[in-house]
Amino acid sequence: MPDLDLMLADLATLVNVESPSRDLDALARSAGALAALMEQRLGGTVSVIDSAVGPHVHWSGGGAPKVLVLGHHDTVFPIGSLAARPFTVADGRATGPGVFDMKAGIVQAIHGLAELDDLSGVEIIFSADEETGSRNSRAFIEERALACGAALVLEPSADGGALKIARKGTGTFELLVHGRAAHAGLEPEKGINAVVEAAHQILEVTTFADTTTGTTVTPTMASAGTADNVVPALATITIDVRVEAAGEKERIEAAMAGLQPHLADSRLELRGGINRPPMPSSASAWLFPLAEQVAADLGLPAVAGVAVGGGSDGNFTAARGVATLDGLGAVGGGAHADHEYVVVDTMPDRARLLAGIVAALQRR
Repeated sequence: MPDLDLMLADLATLVNVESPSRDLDALARSAGALAALMEQRLGGTVSVIDSAVGPHVHWSGGGAPKVLVLGHHDTVFPIGSLAARPFTVADGRATGPGVFDMKAGIVQAIHGLAELDDLSGVEIIFSADEETGSRNSRAFIEERALACGAALVLEPSADGGALKIARKGTGTFELLVHGRAAHAGLEPEKGINAVVEAAHQILEVTTFADTTTGTTVTPTMASAGTADNVVPALATITIDVRVEAAGEKERIEAAMAGLQPHLADSRLELRGGINRPPMPSSASAWLFPLAEQVAADLGLPAVAGVAVGGGSDGNFTAARGVATLDGLGAVGGGAHADHEYVVVDTMPDRARLLAGIVAALQRR
């Protein structure tokens, strides 16, 4: 049975090493702490793979690969967040930057796997760029997932500890609206107002959503202007897109590419796209029932399975035809928010659940 006090001590170690995406020095420190912890708890040798976005951490138990345990050690919180919100355990909850997404899930996996007598066939990847789209780590993740044939993803659970059996495809577009500056009081007619053009574009892109297919298109950020007396020459719109139905990725990308300006002589520039394909429920078709059986056999609480809108590296493994089950990480809430937390007394059982699924996959 995993020791909760020891798990919390290891969780404190990881949370106390801040690891924001794109901060190469911080991610190097995080990878070092993570590698040391894995070597201590699991034995063997960890490979720390340098990359342009920070070090990815890879561990293998040897033997023919059978299951990939997949997570990430980067977080969305900038350096300094720890000083404002130090790691704390109080009232049954652990808090601190990255505790829920996903450092508690990492600790659960390490301690759960440490309970197994044989770790042959097991591989672990903790990437350094999941929060920024996994553009660097994607190929390596897909390679090892294909070799293993099954992927267990340590993203936080859904509400109440539910596992994630399907995910929408996700993407971000950036629309740059180019106008022309002019004095807003003396000769506004000589300008091309990028804010006005952006307003037209925002209204248009929202019509691309389709509730019947589950497609959402949501402008999430906008910026424009340089001074209060200048016709703005540039506006930038960020648009979040989620798709789940076949063909919707292509439809949305075509619709975004087909946007046309409304104001004469204004110009549009489109960046980004849908980089994570949907994770269909078929990806977990036999893994989720296996998880249910493992929970029953171990006397753990019954597990639920839900489809969610967010994306993860499980989208990539599922798209390559690899059986994938997600949401096997921590139970808690507040991912990416200052109030994120983990319900600490669930940690040993989640570690046991993961270990039980891994052991079942080793027997395939």
